Amino acid sequence: MEEFDLIVIGGGPGGYVCAIRAAQLGLKAACVESRGALGGTCLNVGCIPSKSLLNLSENYKKAKKDFNNQGIEISNVKLNIDKMMSNKNKSVQVLTKGIEFLFKKNKVTYIKGKGVLFSKQDVVVYNNNEKKNYKTKNIVIATGSYPTSIPGIDIDEKDIVSSTGALSLGSVPKSLTVIGGGYIGLEMGSVWSRLGSEVTVVEYLDHITPGMDREVSNEFQKILKKQGIKFKLNTKVTSVKKKSSQIEVECQDKISNEKHLINTEKVLVAVGRRPYTEGLNLSKIGVKKDNQGRIEVNNKLQTSIKNIYAIGDVIRGPMLAHKAEEEGIAVAEILAGQAGHVNYDIIPGVIYTSPEVATVGKTEEQLKTQNVSYKVGKFPFLANSRAKVNNETEGFVKILADKNTDKVLGVHIIGPHCGDMIAEMALAMEFGASSEDIARTCHAHPTHTEAIKEAALAVDKRPIHF
Repeated sequence: MEEFDLIVIGGGPGGYVCAIRAAQLGLKAACVESRGALGGTCLNVGCIPSKSLLNLSENYKKAKKDFNNQGIEISNVKLNIDKMMSNKNKSVQVLTKGIEFLFKKNKVTYIKGKGVLFSKQDVVVYNNNEKKNYKTKNIVIATGSYPTSIPGIDIDEKDIVSSTGALSLGSVPKSLTVIGGGYIGLEMGSVWSRLGSEVTVVEYLDHITPGMDREVSNEFQKILKKQGIKFKLNTKVTSVKKKSSQIEVECQDKISNEKHLINTEKVLVAVGRRPYTEGLNLSKIGVKKDNQGRIEVNNKLQTSIKNIYAIGDVIRGPMLAHKAEEEGIAVAEILAGQAGHVNYDIIPGVIYTSPEVATVGKTEEQLKTQNVSYKVGKFPFLANSRAKVNNETEGFVKILADKNTDKVLGVHIIGPHCGDMIAEMALAMEFGASSEDIARTCHAHPTHTEAIKEAALAVDKRPIHF
């Protein structure tokens, strides 16, 4: 029987990164993956293919609607959905093969099949009709998550789809109803809206993007509405029924209790994700879970069994690929005797629509709840020269700083390229920067990042260009 220092179950961003880092640190590491391709949900049916379609659909929209106004005259712009999907699939294949190459380079053993814990040191891998046993000193559970649905709604990935099905529609639906106004629903809704669908978002709460700074959330909704996306807030979906060529979505207004129907060609259910922890034998060997099905871990990411760890979507915290990666690296370093650590206060989040939305740290609502005195600095992209010449003037930068110490507590940006810009603020916060530190850092001109400098100046009510 082959023996390892570490077996990681799950080859997504958390799992494969953990295995590679462990191997770099001299541990004999293996990674078990049942999908047949490495990269997990993120690479195969999540982050990567969705960003491909977001980029391609944005290019199509620009060519069809924006370029003529900018002096680039194009006629007869056509959409070839098959080619677009092929381009997306090619990107995914290249990246999954890239992880296999990294495994070989770092001497990580790649085991194909479904991993099940037999004991705290035994992993059984089932691959088709074959069954193989492996011995290991440590185990990391990194099995990720899967899309959840509303009771009574059956996802068939054809007419009623999850994010997985929404990434592979064979034609542009005339109408698409998105149930859920979070990151995934709004990104996929944006893709199909740009390609020609009439998109309606139904959200149970009175605002979109739950948990986001409310001012940014409200501005984001206004911009999406201007782009043609319709919203039904404070609305509960009571049933979804197929009726010949249409789907009937029955909704109820939570305030008036009034019921109404939406007739639509396709429905995207985007109401969240659940940790994938079933079928691993966890309860039999004594790994504890909370009431939401997440694996309980301590600050070293150990489960109730000391040599079994868990990372990523199967434990508490935001279900983000980069959060899982940080945890994967932390566990590998802890196993190698180092001080692996994750700063959960500084994990950025990005919505890759157009404009993008990016956030790191505390929201105004959180600071108010925690009774923290704070100052606000805001600067609009309308007053940023690079955004102006690029016709990308929607949105703003918002910096929240401690009223007494001036330490930056949260940054929220809606605007062009802010998914990249947020890294500057995450780094600043990691070093404990004040808004004054950022205001006194020279930013190149003309760039979008000057809006960050100006927002930092605005914390002390001294912006130059607004």
